[in-house]
Amino acid sequence: MTVDEADGPADPHGDTGPHGPVTTALDLAGADTQPLEVVVVTGLSGSGKNSAGRVLEDLGWFVVDNLPPALLQPMVELGARGDLRRFAAVVDVRSRAFSSDLQEAIRVLSEAGHRPRVVYVHARDEVLVRRYESNRREHPLQGSGTLIDGISAERGLLTGIAGEADLWVDTSDLNVHQLRATLENAFAREGRTPPLTATVMSFGFKYGLPLDADLVVDARFLPNPHWIPELRAHTGQDAEVRSFVLGQPDADEFLDRYTDVLRLLIPGYRREGKRYLTLAVGCTGGKHRSVAIAEEFARRLAAEGLTATARHRDLGRE
Repeated sequence: MTVDEADGPADPHGDTGPHGPVTTALDLAGADTQPLEVVVVTGLSGSGKNSAGRVLEDLGWFVVDNLPPALLQPMVELGARGDLRRFAAVVDVRSRAFSSDLQEAIRVLSEAGHRPRVVYVHARDEVLVRRYESNRREHPLQGSGTLIDGISAERGLLTGIAGEADLWVDTSDLNVHQLRATLENAFAREGRTPPLTATVMSFGFKYGLPLDADLVVDARFLPNPHWIPELRAHTGQDAEVRSFVLGQPDADEFLDRYTDVLRLLIPGYRREGKRYLTLAVGCTGGKHRSVAIAEEFARRLAAEGLTATARHRDLGRE
């Protein structure tokens, strides 16, 4: 089953009512409040925002779907006056008055002492087109134009908030189980302030660069096991390939030096409040070298005290 949101908006998660909670929140002005953890899920229509919201709800977050940006602060204030500690809102272009309003709402929440984080969910154009066509629906910004016109208009609308997002999630090649694992890795912490979480993603350059990578390293300088008949059918997760790749004269020095670079970056990321790091490791097809190197980087980052997992975007595509 593929992550897919093109079947339309889900019902709001949680009993919010149309406007009642907002009135109540305003009436409660002056009550004591406590800072909340706040997650705003936004991104491209059809990319899986509602699926992400349902995962957060399963993880114990109070989730509201399709919340207009202007109502984000009143909803958080209402929750802060009760026993709510983790609040998530799914916000998209159906709210119309969108990008600048949302950025301002997030700024105000941060100044009020809350901990707002933005999850930007997206997918490649061809994937979004396929999802919409399979459901025979129009894009919300399509108007009288084409489906691609609607997608392009939405990407432009989201430029500002996408650049400020704390976590990018590309669902192009994720199924719902992989999406759940990604969000669980980032948010399943029982309300504690999360440490820096690292995802080390292997990929194949011939399938394109991962858009959600913070750092990209190239493993194509190492000999390719594809050209060794007894290794071709294996992957970088197999002991034979791993030993071959990591046993190359340059591999250990490369890993050591880049681990030193990461040791330099990690304290700075933490000081700046960055909670998610995606390190992408590429080779030609994403089957041998990048997989073995990604697994090793994940092991080393875990040894540095990070919550680190390896994910292999293109494994199995060949």
